[in-house]
Amino acid sequence: MVYDMSMKTLTGTTVETLFSQIMNIYSVSDEETALADAIEEYLSGFTHLEVHRHHDTVIASTHFNKAQRVLLVGHIDVVPVLDNFPPEVLEPGSQRIRSDVARDYPDSAVMWGRGATDMKASDAAFLYLAGVLDSADAVQCDITYVFYDHEEVQAEKNGLGRVVKSHPEWIQADFAIIGEPTNGLIEGGCNGTMRFDVITHGIAAHSARAWMGDNAIHHAARVLDLLNSYEPATVNVDGLDYREGLNATMISGGEGTNIIPQTCRVHVNYRFAPDKSLQDAKALLMGEKCAADSGVGVGAVRAEGGLFEGFDIEMIDESAGARPGLNHPLVQSLVHLVREKTGEDARAKFGWTDVARLSALGIPAVNMGAGDPLLAHKTDEQVAMQALQDYTQLLRIWLSAAHMVD
Repeated sequence: MVYDMSMKTLTGTTVETLFSQIMNIYSVSDEETALADAIEEYLSGFTHLEVHRHHDTVIASTHFNKAQRVLLVGHIDVVPVLDNFPPEVLEPGSQRIRSDVARDYPDSAVMWGRGATDMKASDAAFLYLAGVLDSADAVQCDITYVFYDHEEVQAEKNGLGRVVKSHPEWIQADFAIIGEPTNGLIEGGCNGTMRFDVITHGIAAHSARAWMGDNAIHHAARVLDLLNSYEPATVNVDGLDYREGLNATMISGGEGTNIIPQTCRVHVNYRFAPDKSLQDAKALLMGEKCAADSGVGVGAVRAEGGLFEGFDIEMIDESAGARPGLNHPLVQSLVHLVREKTGEDARAKFGWTDVARLSALGIPAVNMGAGDPLLAHKTDEQVAMQALQDYTQLLRIWLSAAHMVD
């Protein structure tokens, strides 16, 4: 399928126009350059911003000599398209508007298409604020806007992570908001995550003489039994409840249709509460020694303890979680404003996000973005324009002198 790549310039003066323009720039992971170019050009047009770029991550900062600095952080890549690009603005009453969105925003137009929720709506809000919050009188803090690439893929490609390693001075701040979709509410911290293969071994043989071999796929039944009997815990961390999960997400094995398989791999994803370090979480599943010896790129290591004792474990990806971090005065001011506007308190973030990366740097961070998180990555991904306006206005109020803490 061929996509229209002609939209490469941002000229919007409203958040809705900017939203429409960035939605029309194709930016599936590994193909973010066109959008990064447009964002860099747009932000460079404002004299109050200092703009930096590292690969396809664009960072713009104010320098108003304020006592505090806030990061507004959004990723610009989206997951692969599923017949939902180019985007479309749906007018109220359209049959393509989801019933839940129509119920909550009956009079609003709706942006439909890949990336609407995750997370170009928040990106549009940040771009708009970058332009209009243009003087020391307009805000009570300095602001750094971060638009980064490769969030939806493996961690080593993550644009924010690469900036942390190469230019940490660009993202120094007192507090950060990551615009992951939360319906405009605050989701504190995040679960940690790890992905690994549990490997079973057998002996190859002709399937006509199966007794001469040992079936590795059949041995995987024990792994599946362990997973099926696992009861996910709900862990309270600093007042927020985090639900854990341990699940097989893929399985592979076998060398041919008439060969008794000698190897099988069960791919497992563990989502663990932020009361645990990465090593703590690994030790629960594979024992202390395997937890210490294993790692991404290390290869298979035998588990001498834990849930998968006796199996070989190969780590594929691992990322620590982040505690809520809601006690900082800046965070509290945002919590109070959101409660005032919505009646809702902060809640836990179940999925992993880059709040963990920022928290590891000592920067308190929360998830807060426009759009319903349950619609992220769905084919009918969509955000009401009114929801985007409400989110943008709330951030603008908070960044002003009325709700900031000296």
